[in-house]
Amino acid sequence: MGVALKGNTRTRSTKSEVKQLRKQGKVPGVVYGKDADSLTVVLERKELTPLLRSHPNAVIDLNIEGVGKRPVLISGIQRDSLSQEVVHIDFHQIKMNELVKATVAIEIIGEAPGVEAGGILQVETAALDVRCLPNDIPDSVQADISKLGIGENILVSDLKLPKDVEVKNEAEDVVVTILQPRLEVEETTTDEPAAEAAGSDESAEDKKE
Repeated sequence: MGVALKGNTRTRSTKSEVKQLRKQGKVPGVVYGKDADSLTVVLERKELTPLLRSHPNAVIDLNIEGVGKRPVLISGIQRDSLSQEVVHIDFHQIKMNELVKATVAIEIIGEAPGVEAGGILQVETAALDVRCLPNDIPDSVQADISKLGIGENILVSDLKLPKDVEVKNEAEDVVVTILQPRLEVEETTTDEPAAEAAGSDESAEDKKE
């Protein structure tokens, strides 16, 4: 069962009409499908925003007024460059019995001993590309760093995923690593060269006398 979301159909709008929709708290979007005609829709921002935060990879039961329910996945999001609010969204209509590709976020959990010892945590891979049936898409994949020391890392092959989920990333890709701490080199200054220069000047004056 997917996450429920309501929408309405809309005619393809001019830029000014789309801008007006956004001012009204709505988000325009498009539903694409391999065996279906594309459909332009409009959604309520107040319903879409929490869904994106809690279930960004979930199958969505998009209930479009006058059309009915369509199982979809989010395939693209456009955001405002300043506010980061969603200004447009693309959905991909799917079939529940066919394999799909999805991107799943990696969740870093635990406290690394290497970080406590002064090391620097660096995330190399923030998400996985997976292939599975729609209902098998995980919300996230955990990477437990609670045993990582300085110079150690977690690879894609170390992650635990459901048996029916195929990972498309390379097994040897680094997910997270603990780097050596940066050493701060303090610049030291000395007055010796200046003192030597002063001594040379005094010697020169003595010779003149």
